Amino acid sequence: MDESEVRNRVGDLPAEPGVYQFLAGETTLYVGKAVDLRARVRSYADPRSERIRQMRERAETVDVAVTDTETQALLLEANLIKRLRPRYNVRLKDDKSYPMIQVTAHDAPRITVTRDPDPGATVYGPFTDVSEAETAVKATREQYGLRGCSDHKFASRERPCLDYEMGLCSAPCTGERGAEAYTEDVAAVKRYLDGETGVLAEPIRREMAAAAEDEQFERAAHLRDRLAAVESLHGGGGEAVAGGSGRERAVDVLAAAPGREGVVVARLHAEDGQLVDRSRHLLDGPAGEESGTTDPAAALAAFVPQFYAERDLPDAILLAERLPADDADVREWLEARGVTVRVPGAGREATLVDLALKNARRGEARDDPAADLARALSLPSAERVEGFDVSHAQGRAAVGSNVCFVDGSADKSGYRRKRLVDENDDYANMRALVRWRAERAVSGRDDRADPDLLLIDGGEGQLGAARDALTEVGWDVACVALAKEEELVVTPDRVYDWPGDTPRLRLCRQVRDEAHRFAVQYHRTVRDEVETALDGVPGVGPETRKRLLGRFGSVKNVRAASRDELLSVAGVGESTADVINGRL
Repeated sequence: MDESEVRNRVGDLPAEPGVYQFLAGETTLYVGKAVDLRARVRSYADPRSERIRQMRERAETVDVAVTDTETQALLLEANLIKRLRPRYNVRLKDDKSYPMIQVTAHDAPRITVTRDPDPGATVYGPFTDVSEAETAVKATREQYGLRGCSDHKFASRERPCLDYEMGLCSAPCTGERGAEAYTEDVAAVKRYLDGETGVLAEPIRREMAAAAEDEQFERAAHLRDRLAAVESLHGGGGEAVAGGSGRERAVDVLAAAPGREGVVVARLHAEDGQLVDRSRHLLDGPAGEESGTTDPAAALAAFVPQFYAERDLPDAILLAERLPADDADVREWLEARGVTVRVPGAGREATLVDLALKNARRGEARDDPAADLARALSLPSAERVEGFDVSHAQGRAAVGSNVCFVDGSADKSGYRRKRLVDENDDYANMRALVRWRAERAVSGRDDRADPDLLLIDGGEGQLGAARDALTEVGWDVACVALAKEEELVVTPDRVYDWPGDTPRLRLCRQVRDEAHRFAVQYHRTVRDEVETALDGVPGVGPETRKRLLGRFGSVKNVRAASRDELLSVAGVGESTADVINGRL
């Protein structure tokens, strides 16, 4: 749209509150709210920035939705941004990849650090530092003996495991700790995770003092470090929120700071005067003052309606910045819902705001592994990464896995698996697997979005096979490999040896390990089917079975083969063919 088109369109718009969308075809480029739709859209005839000018020129039309109030416009804008993810808007990215601590809902609950909580589990977090969360979980297990084992191991134990010997578990699996006592231990751990730091900190502090008195200085130092981690899990654990009113049971503290990928918003949450949660959220979108990605105050104004539109509001929100005058409707919406909004100047509340600011300033790319990986590989994005691996037993029961990670987290709805022709050639198997994915994508038969990056489990040979398949099909997608031995990331141009603690390598390892796990799981299923169906057939030994699977590809195809087709396989005589037809 040019300037004249905008001015012509404005004449048809109402001078009422509402939401407007700039569209290119069916794609929404930008969503905005307005007190007066006609006046607001008219301003785009003479945009204030080059970015907005580019957006307007790409747009083909403007669509509007009238609302009764400015508040309705505010919430509609927030919901449309979250649903449509317009290219030119500031967007809230949920912190799916942050670690959480879960206490499961079993009769004998277990405690673990996870990014994918079990159904029904009591979940705490997300936390900004996985090492602190892991140290805190270990400390709770040493103090209270909660189990960390899988359900399978728990159910199959006949005697206490090594964790019991090491003092990490009280062995409820074998009755070493009674059910009633174990329940009390779980309750104590939950009190600590709810924010009552002293439940765990005080016993450690007493133990540390006793160790120092006995001149066990190494143990005392170890306990000191553990105590620091335990207390830091809740940002110190002792910071209370001195609310302006006794009715303010739930209080959120929000602060924003510019990062390399946009603005990071830190949120501290307190209940009954005690900090119980903290999280960080990334607002991504086009850079520039107009979008708010360089202005913390504007970023907070963009964050609040998107974050709280689908969540319960607290009684009060403490802000590090005053909201811009242009976003007064955000504050009015909050206050109309009974939320007190204030910017503390001094005292304990100001200290909490400073703590939130520190959390926001720590929100660099290390908290966004997908962005870190994209930057390291010079890719436009690594938001969607797909991993590939193959598994077989000396050519038998060959299968391939295709897993999917979105924004650094596993998206199991995007997992696929493929039965491959039995072949004792990893390169050929990988080439066939990637070709299968590429052909489905190019022909439009795959209902998933195209990935930003393919990650191959293997080294230079597997990468070459995968790239051959991409070239043959004509699917233009970036592709790298991760070798298991030295954790080297292999690209077509070079080999990267990244430090083990970098977010980009952690994400690569996660994708590679998940692809391997998924492939091995499927291989075992296929292998078990093969062994069950063919092993007991008279006249079918290991070599004949190998030839049958090599000829027909699967037990299902062997079953469907005619007598004459079976006889065409070396080693299969008339009697064996009859037995196969009769037994399978």
